[in-house]
Amino acid sequence: MTSTLTLQPSLNPIIAAELTESHRFAFYRSIEAAGRDWDLAAPAQDIFLQRPYLRVVEANPPVGMRFGYLIFYKNDSPIGVALCQIKYFKGDDNIADLDVPRKDPCFFGGLAQWFKRWVAGKAAGNLLVCGNLLLTGEHGYFFDYHKVSRTDSINMLEKALNHVVEKMGREGIKMPVILVKDIAPENHTQGKILVKKGFTEFDIQPNMVLDLHFKDMEAYLGAMSTKYRTRAKRAFKKLDGMERRQLSYTEIQQELPTIYRLYRDIANNAGFNMVDLNEQYLAALERDLGEHFQMFAYYQEGQLVAFYSTIQNHDELEAHFLGYEKALNHDYQLYLNILYDIVKIGLEGGCKRVVFARTALEIKSSVGAVAHELPCYLRHQHSVANKFVPAILDYLKPVEEWQPRHPFKEEG
Repeated sequence: MTSTLTLQPSLNPIIAAELTESHRFAFYRSIEAAGRDWDLAAPAQDIFLQRPYLRVVEANPPVGMRFGYLIFYKNDSPIGVALCQIKYFKGDDNIADLDVPRKDPCFFGGLAQWFKRWVAGKAAGNLLVCGNLLLTGEHGYFFDYHKVSRTDSINMLEKALNHVVEKMGREGIKMPVILVKDIAPENHTQGKILVKKGFTEFDIQPNMVLDLHFKDMEAYLGAMSTKYRTRAKRAFKKLDGMERRQLSYTEIQQELPTIYRLYRDIANNAGFNMVDLNEQYLAALERDLGEHFQMFAYYQEGQLVAFYSTIQNHDELEAHFLGYEKALNHDYQLYLNILYDIVKIGLEGGCKRVVFARTALEIKSSVGAVAHELPCYLRHQHSVANKFVPAILDYLKPVEEWQPRHPFKEEG
């Protein structure tokens, strides 16, 4: 995909500063301005840090989101990049369960929920996010570790984010909070360095990932215990009479009102939601990402009742946004069938794993996905306020009680 890009020169950055004697960074407000240097430093193996995808997000931004792009240099050679998203966050707008009536009449339980609502109302401001709120996984920064150590790279990233906060503050955009999103377990040492610099480590929910060590869908189902294989076949039969169709760009545009409504119905039901998609985002992915993006829909008597989308990121398949008629889900097992369909797409695409992301943990585990912790790191720039961050995160953290399922036969 990157081979089709024209390597345009990088333009004058908004911010440029020295970090060490041999390292510096530059900060741009658009991916086009970042230009050639971004292309040279971005990872070839991650589509989500390459210009075609980032151009789509920037041109079709989630509500209230702005962007920034950091390029890191050793002498004059670009050696790393970082994606920044600037998002206004207000706890009682982004956490959905604050107004849900409690089922138990316990006074202390009610008091706890009232306090959670009060704290959420006080938690408001612009976040400088190093990462991508539309995805799950380490898609926020990349360094060439042959040219810079992991320790030096995270130190440079933290310093650069501080520069961005200070510069934007002078322009009237106050960003009191920095969030470094989704650091992979193999980079946990970098997380420890952030903690030493005042960040609080926290988990939201685990990322659900299915390793695809199966030859095809038949082998996948054959690896299941009788109980889960029977469950899968029963779900498939529920869709008898429904049409499953891959949507073209023109069809996505025609169906956008329904697609967007179904997406919002599901998104609004999530316990924690920081992104309100641009209505044109999914259509733009179909138009601009080519074979990497696919959208499918289920039709009942000519009416679209469910859709789902995927992005193939080299040997990973990203289960992207979806939606379905909740009133039909039980009778037709729409969501479960979507999950099985995504597994099949991953197998047919030669992928090594499917990334199912952070929601609906139990049903995703029932198709074989396993929980992977992806800690995040948050720091308030005011030292006094930062002391309260751990307690506030504990109150705001959504809790999903779930039972991991084990659909595959035990080895041996």
